[in-house]
Amino acid sequence: MSQHDEIEYQLDTLAIRTGHDRTFEGEHSEPIFLTSSFVCENAADAAAKFSGEIAGNTYSRYTNPTVQAFEKRLAVLDGAERAVATSSGMAAVHAICLAYLKAGDHVICSRAVFGSIISLFEKYVVKFGVDVTFVELENLDAWKQAVRPNTKLLFIETPSNPLAQVGDMQAIADIAHANDALFAVDNTFCTSILQQPIKFGADLIIYSSTKYIDGQGRALGGAVVGKDKLVEEINGVIRTLGNSMSPFNAWIFLKGLETLSLRMKAHCIGAQKLAEWLDQHEKVEKVYYAGLPNHEGHELAKKQQSGFGGVVSFIVKGERTAAWTVIDNTRFLSITSNLGDVKSTITHPATTSHGRMSAEAKQAAGIVDGLIRISVGLEDIDDIIRDIKRGLDLI
Repeated sequence: MSQHDEIEYQLDTLAIRTGHDRTFEGEHSEPIFLTSSFVCENAADAAAKFSGEIAGNTYSRYTNPTVQAFEKRLAVLDGAERAVATSSGMAAVHAICLAYLKAGDHVICSRAVFGSIISLFEKYVVKFGVDVTFVELENLDAWKQAVRPNTKLLFIETPSNPLAQVGDMQAIADIAHANDALFAVDNTFCTSILQQPIKFGADLIIYSSTKYIDGQGRALGGAVVGKDKLVEEINGVIRTLGNSMSPFNAWIFLKGLETLSLRMKAHCIGAQKLAEWLDQHEKVEKVYYAGLPNHEGHELAKKQQSGFGGVVSFIVKGERTAAWTVIDNTRFLSITSNLGDVKSTITHPATTSHGRMSAEAKQAAGIVDGLIRISVGLEDIDDIIRDIKRGLDLI
């Protein structure tokens, strides 16, 4: 598909056809270019490619045709100019920090983000003279009050992990842009199928492609999506430091994108049914899923998202002992902190994905001991409910 053609097709078609420029072999499926380097025609050709005077691949840490195909496809799905692939989702966040922050700068980050992102900002970014302020995702006044003259980046995840809090992207984007700061959104939970943050003012979109983009728990990867000029700066960081995506993983993610739309819709259907069932259970104190009308972010989620996603979190009565009882008595749900898989997963965030956070940080983020997070897979939803019910009946 040519760049001109890409604007003519629907999202489901773009997810399958974008980015594959067939070689002289005329292959139907995208090839994997498993090579560390590329041979040039002559010394002048090598010099021109290395200088950027002409396009061409030289070394797979810089560019690789399989990785480029994934980047092109991902960018098109988000309605963006460009994407750059990384070795993991956290590598993508790290690359943004290195590209756009320096000593003396200030970051505002939502408290409601993946635990490792909090650790990155709180333990490591601050070592290099960057100040970080954490605020409540839904409190727009707190965002406005936190802004300083040296604020350079506002960072959110919406819906959030694991409490499905919903951030008003356009409002936060307006705050960022009024102060000449960048606005970055982690869109891992929704993917471009359910939500396109660029439409709501995001400058940069972050993905852990390890999750729904792969969809089968096979490989680690990440990406940053946005305007060409912004992404180019991040690309410079990645090709220098080497936290680039491997060609094999890029090929896996290309295949994942082909079925992403079908899978996301199915995840949403199953998660909605599970959330509604949990919401009526006598041993469940609270359910966190934006698809429930009683969820605080329900109306905003309907505005920003075309579906509510596949992650359901809930608090059981009885704190950690009860939560572990539910988890330990499942028979087929995978006890793992990964998510976005065709296989349903179950985890205890306070001791896994958010386990390294301080007690104070956990409390501020709402990560309590009775909290359980489920990533609803593609098994029969009635079987998933029965697997969870087994443990709930024992508490």
